[in-house]
Amino acid sequence: MSILDIRGLTVEFPSRKENFVASRNVNLSVDPGKILGVVGESGAGKSTVGNATIGLLEHPGRIAHGEIHLAGQRIDNLTPEKYRELRGKRIGMIFQDPLTSLDPLQTIEFQLMETIRLHLPLSKQEAKARAIELLDQVGIPNPAERIGQYPHQFSGGMRQRVVIALALCADPEVIIADEPTTALDVSIQAQILDLMKKLCSEKNVAMLVITHDMGVIADLTDHVAVMYRGDLVEYGESKQVLGAPKHPYTQSLIAAVPRPDVKVHRFPQVDYIEGSAKPFKQIDISTHWLGKARDYKAVNGPLLSVKDITMKFLTKDAWRSKNREYFTALDKVGFDIHAGETFGLVGESGSGKSTVARVITGLYHPAGGTAHFAGQELTSLTDKKQVLAMRRQMQMIFQDPFSSLNSRMRVRDIVAEPIKFHKLASSNSQVSQIVDDLLEHVGLGVAAAAKFPHEFSGGQRQRISIARALATRPRFLVCDEPTSALDVSIQAQILNLLKDLQDELGLTMLFISHDLAVIRQMCNRIGVMRHGQLLEVSETEELFDKPKHPYTAELLSLMPSMDGLSRQNLEKQFA
Repeated sequence: MSILDIRGLTVEFPSRKENFVASRNVNLSVDPGKILGVVGESGAGKSTVGNATIGLLEHPGRIAHGEIHLAGQRIDNLTPEKYRELRGKRIGMIFQDPLTSLDPLQTIEFQLMETIRLHLPLSKQEAKARAIELLDQVGIPNPAERIGQYPHQFSGGMRQRVVIALALCADPEVIIADEPTTALDVSIQAQILDLMKKLCSEKNVAMLVITHDMGVIADLTDHVAVMYRGDLVEYGESKQVLGAPKHPYTQSLIAAVPRPDVKVHRFPQVDYIEGSAKPFKQIDISTHWLGKARDYKAVNGPLLSVKDITMKFLTKDAWRSKNREYFTALDKVGFDIHAGETFGLVGESGSGKSTVARVITGLYHPAGGTAHFAGQELTSLTDKKQVLAMRRQMQMIFQDPFSSLNSRMRVRDIVAEPIKFHKLASSNSQVSQIVDDLLEHVGLGVAAAAKFPHEFSGGQRQRISIARALATRPRFLVCDEPTSALDVSIQAQILNLLKDLQDELGLTMLFISHDLAVIRQMCNRIGVMRHGQLLEVSETEELFDKPKHPYTAELLSLMPSMDGLSRQNLEKQFA
């Protein structure tokens, strides 16, 4: 008998203009000890099904038809009070965005112990011991020390691990994991996936995994459901669906998965289009991107040169400076990036990749070392005009799209703000035209301009961030996990967009990612980081074929296997 049974689920979001159907007649079931994967593009309705199951549909969302049963008991008609008793104890939830699901004002210890003591009859000491044990299980280093810290003191990947620990607090019967490994590097992802498999096999936990990562689906799940625009288009055993997909959309989706074994010039895109979906509108590059707005001074030698950058964070303050304690996030890191090149940084969460990006863009001031961009020393800039000129040339796409967007501004104003601030358009009509073209080009469409960030899925919010970063016609783009929140089809489109911009404009990029398959396709050279140190810098193909450092070889060995995916459309990647 299935522990979780979803029957004919239809979820609607009524509005003044229309009644939007987010999921339509969805039928799913999960047996104890089994893992069901739900895959599809951003906005397909995957998270809607998960939220409906746990009773967390945002207003005015409602279950219009269908039923949800947990261990034979109908739960979709429970009162809010009964649902609160259910959540955490019988159904655990791993949310997609760790920063917004953790309380920034409370320590990790408080948040874990609050959940543990709410559902389990444990003393404070027992609850704390369990909290430390959970942090250790999900791969947090020094859990006894770090449990007293706040969410902002953790990297994106480490925050995701804390959220997973929260979901495991009360040993639930069912766990709904919404993008559980999105922000994790391959080593921690492998550890988390092993933990999930162990939970299901040893504790007979049923798991519903919502993800866009086909490698996770292939390695983890017993059954897989493929959703497209609210409809369940294919459902069956993972081996059958992934190895011999029947539906055209599933076939096209699998073809778009970046393969880690071969480098291709362009990512294959999902060519299955239903309902006359529009292709990307191409920006008129000569009108919006060339000319005075990008009249940058030529540089002899590297465009960016980083030498012996050291970054320390205060972990324990004291009246006497000698008694203060510091955490060394970067330890004499140095590399060069040449104009027109894409330089990749890989490594575990907390290795210092994002800290490097923040030092380069001026968000952090290093304790030592120098960084030169276009012949200008970045760390010594004090003149406001020089700082603004440098910021216009150098833009950043952040890892967490929701926290980097102003929730009170409409998308049109978000994308237009840097254009107006740097005076890159002669009139409001020209600003609007540039914004519309950018939104079309990143796959959102002009209609998105009138909406707010909360009205979009995680992947769609990341596309807004990319459009905003491109708005100043930058010379150098820092991409900090730019596609970690995107499904494979949109990832292919966005990465091809970045490749096109680089080819047309000579754009230079620092590309930070935990996805080694993506790194291989995007980068000319790659640097491998661990514990704040740069261990190795090599040409991309040389690094994948003959890694010099043992840690690099270990990372490559942990990449998810793609052996179970259909190869029937693989020739598209070599066309």
